[in-house]
Amino acid sequence: MTDAHSTVGAVWKLESARVVAGLTRMVHDVGLAEELAQDALVAALEQWPVQGVPDNPGAWLMAIAKRRAVDHIRRSRTLERKQEQLAHETHEVHEAAEAAEAAEAPERDDVLRLMFMSCHPVLPTEARVALTLRLVGGLTAQEIARAFLVSETVIARRIADAKRTLADNGVRFELPDGADLAARLSDVLGVIYLIFNEGYSATSGDDLMRPGLCLEARRLGGLLAELAPDEAEVHGLVALMEIQASREAARTGPSGEPVQLHEQNRGRWDPLLIRRGFTAMLRARDAGGPPGPYVLQAAIAVCHAQARRAEDTDWDQIAALYDALIRLLPTPVVRLNRAVAVGMARGPRAGLDLLDSLTADPALRDYHLLPGVRGDLLHRLGRYKEARREFQRAASLTRNAAERAFLERRAEEIETPETDGPTLGEAAEAFLARDDLDAQTIRSYGQTLRRLRLGLGDRTPLASLTADQVTKVFRTAWGDAAAKTWNRHRSAVRSFASWADLDDLAAGLERRAEVRAKPAALEPAYLDALWSRTDIPLRERTLWRLLQESAAPVRTVLSLNVEDLDLEDRRARTAKGAWVTWRSGTARLLPELLAGRTRGPVFLADRRPAPARMPAEADLCPETGRGRLSYERAEYLFKQATKSLDPTGDGHTLRSLRSRP
Repeated sequence: MTDAHSTVGAVWKLESARVVAGLTRMVHDVGLAEELAQDALVAALEQWPVQGVPDNPGAWLMAIAKRRAVDHIRRSRTLERKQEQLAHETHEVHEAAEAAEAAEAPERDDVLRLMFMSCHPVLPTEARVALTLRLVGGLTAQEIARAFLVSETVIARRIADAKRTLADNGVRFELPDGADLAARLSDVLGVIYLIFNEGYSATSGDDLMRPGLCLEARRLGGLLAELAPDEAEVHGLVALMEIQASREAARTGPSGEPVQLHEQNRGRWDPLLIRRGFTAMLRARDAGGPPGPYVLQAAIAVCHAQARRAEDTDWDQIAALYDALIRLLPTPVVRLNRAVAVGMARGPRAGLDLLDSLTADPALRDYHLLPGVRGDLLHRLGRYKEARREFQRAASLTRNAAERAFLERRAEEIETPETDGPTLGEAAEAFLARDDLDAQTIRSYGQTLRRLRLGLGDRTPLASLTADQVTKVFRTAWGDAAAKTWNRHRSAVRSFASWADLDDLAAGLERRAEVRAKPAALEPAYLDALWSRTDIPLRERTLWRLLQESAAPVRTVLSLNVEDLDLEDRRARTAKGAWVTWRSGTARLLPELLAGRTRGPVFLADRRPAPARMPAEADLCPETGRGRLSYERAEYLFKQATKSLDPTGDGHTLRSLRSRP
């Protein structure tokens, strides 16, 4: 890459948010604004290597981008209605460089508006993160994908969906005010801290940290602090991130292994970042008001930073700060961190009591730090066998390779006598390896046993399992599930317990009554609206018509094969010898759907099955290689298609097509 190209990249990183924000204000469409900004970036890549970098590259980019916007507006048919605005923007183009300083305030507000738009509550969390990094951070889809270890396609789709959602919901490019501002500011801070945390403790991958994400989050935090200098929570977040980032060099050993906070060489903590954190805390204090969640978390970070040695840490003060924090932010993770602080301040027994109250929280059931912390506390209490199992369970839950290796090593360092008899993991594997189980049953039982293994640990001796332990894990996993789901997993536990000669394991799991209400029939006007839609694929239209006209069960219709059909008499013989009949609506669609096929399932999946999930021969089309459409997929597609027509927003089930009033 040439120096000029490097300069373009660096300038773009700094100026892209301002450019996109300014254009969004002009065209009122964040997607279009980004396209126009990209045009300016391309122009810079073409011209700067030849003509040299302009004196004010940011103003140059803004000027070119606004010219593109003006051209777009001129081409549009809304020129007359926007004449006055156009004249104003054209004037801005000619005066852009000279007016840069004077325009600093509104442009600053534009960037702030852009941040609030990117973090709007109508977007799911993952979309907020991707869109913020894209629009405000200036990262490419490839860079974001690399940081989060997903494909570029996934990120590009996520960003495109986010823009479409903003447009569909009419999200305006404006700053909220009053109480809405405080609530929305919390969303923005949450997204920035989420980005930082993903960089500070990567959820997956080989490395413990992704410094690039930490740096980007700190940059966004600093930008937000400039835009909203009177908000204490913004400075609190900046302080928190700066102080945590100061430990970066001490957090890993020579091989990249994690080093716990109390074992870190504090001489490797970055004093400059600590001072920056302290300064941000002073700005938070000067902003006034009661301390919020980020200020309190930053205060905890300050306590750690002020201790020259781990033994000097003021754990009483930290526990008190967590007591205050939990009143504002009673999340399971904060409660877990409070248990750690209490365990340090008042002893491991006190910490373990708090921690054990969290083990039934569904939000923490796959959170590896829960058994990891529990292992620490058990080890300090001298309960080494239990500690070892908890470290092993924590290792099985984390998706980060460095953390997994660290936890496995901690487990191995605890020497305990070998356990007599099989472990839960060994027994579960032997149970699923039986010859008398078919593939579907193995898959179903496997789901249930996997949850028990994650919840109790693979190395737990089978003979030590109790009904209370099983019930606790079971209720955490499926306590809110439908009766049918509950009963299915309960049957799996009972079968496993019977096989292992431990019948009392399922003693605490009562069977739930299954009430299956018949769905109301869809109104004729609703069906007319459904049939008139032209965006529905042929396969779905045919299936829905057939279900509605035949009133046959969904599974029966999905089990039909081409060779079962009698198109002329509009009927098909089922595997049980019954007949499914249909009327003209289905008759018009079926030949087009079959497209000359003579064998195999009538309704096919979208893609060919993967080798590892090859269906039975009877469910595979010999002519296309595609498998039979599953009930679950067909149901999902119908729900998605009918969401907009369903007042509840949930979408209808396929059974509602065959119901009769």
